[in-house]
Amino acid sequence: MSDTKPNHSAAEAARRFTLRHGKPVILPRTYGEYLADRIAAIVGSWRFIIGQSLILALWIVLNVVAWVQHWDPYPFILLNLVLSFQAAFTAPILMMAQNRQSDIDRQKAQLDYDVNLRAELDIEALHQKIDLLRQEDITRLVGLLELLTRERIEKDDGAPTGTRS
Repeated sequence: MSDTKPNHSAAEAARRFTLRHGKPVILPRTYGEYLADRIAAIVGSWRFIIGQSLILALWIVLNVVAWVQHWDPYPFILLNLVLSFQAAFTAPILMMAQNRQSDIDRQKAQLDYDVNLRAELDIEALHQKIDLLRQEDITRLVGLLELLTRERIEKDDGAPTGTRS
């Protein structure tokens, strides 16, 4: 399974290493990819959802109850702005993390395909070897059968007529 033209990309090198050694290679992340993965891990956690829900509830309570000065009175325009700002930045960051995960999954799928293809080729080669051995056995057995038949015929021809069985 050698390629006719070499591919010098890091992903191709990782794929070839994995095929040779059976160990996946984790490609290094850029700082942006690292940051996107960290933010996605934080935003996608129950801790973040509960924390954000508590902050939103506190914001609303503090602005509805007259205990303190209302910095964002109903209909909470500032809260809407903050949440829109968060959504505007969180969505693309999550998409970057998903794209990276998609690339990793695609690489793993390609490795699985390559391993399965190699296994299939190895099995096909084993089938051919078994077929060759079987054909050699059949040829040898046919030769032995012909030899035994000739010996039997010679033995029968050399024996007196009444003793043939």
